[in-house]
Amino acid sequence: MFPHTSGGGPGREAAEKVPFGVSIFPALPEISDEELAAIGAILQGRRGFSLAVYKDTCMKRRVAIRIRSTRSSDAAAYCGLLSRSDQELDLLQKSLTIHVSQFFRNRSVFEKLRREVIPEFFASRADGPDEPLRLWSLGCAGGEEPYSLAIMLREFFGREIRHGRVSLMATDIDEKTLQAARAAEYDEGRFKEMPVDLRERYFRRNGRLFRLIPEIRDMVTFRRGDICNLEEYVPSDLVFCRNTLIYFARPEQERILNGIADALRPGGILVLGKSEVLTGSSRGRFAPVCRVERIYRRMP
Repeated sequence: MFPHTSGGGPGREAAEKVPFGVSIFPALPEISDEELAAIGAILQGRRGFSLAVYKDTCMKRRVAIRIRSTRSSDAAAYCGLLSRSDQELDLLQKSLTIHVSQFFRNRSVFEKLRREVIPEFFASRADGPDEPLRLWSLGCAGGEEPYSLAIMLREFFGREIRHGRVSLMATDIDEKTLQAARAAEYDEGRFKEMPVDLRERYFRRNGRLFRLIPEIRDMVTFRRGDICNLEEYVPSDLVFCRNTLIYFARPEQERILNGIADALRPGGILVLGKSEVLTGSSRGRFAPVCRVERIYRRMP
């Protein structure tokens, strides 16, 4: 229960007049297709960033949040702000592309990889060419996902790491997000699914933040990359592409998935987010390893 307070005032009276369940915050503004197209034209012309491949509903909501955050009266006024403010353009583009993650998000996925998938990779290389296992985190945001992979590998496959048998790359379209990922400092909210003993072993407290130890930071190579540019895709054995496809329209999802299939070596592994599925012609290029965990193997 909340402590009893005496008195009141205008704020309390106003709050008491609002029916329970009704938000006291202003509603997000409605954005028409034409207004979204106008905002998209500004982004395309000044940043080379296209809204065309994304789901309109996702983009409208994120644009509406920026309109409310800047206290613009409507979409037309916000277009005017974008036309004269490089800072707001940067903030809008970041809000359209960033997604927040956690360490070991959906831990059962990492358990499946640790127990079955990755040991199989190393076993198949035991008597073969001494090439590293190439892992790629596509749309890595703040680095929680690739660093989770690095910690898992360090915990359970230390011998292979010492012999240089692992290469871990992470890409994202937003350079400022990548800078934060390289800094590797996180608040406590990012560790909800991470075992406490792992956090204590691999992080050092820095005020209110936790900083990843250099040994793990150095395992991951971050670079800027656009998921829509298939020419940037690199040959890989395992690709994490989780909770990124959901922002794209179906035709673009299919194109991206086929691009990943082309980048994966035969027998390579794709890991999707729990709410994501293979679409269109990409279904014929992957076989399920574990449908529940959205783990698929590239077919020969």
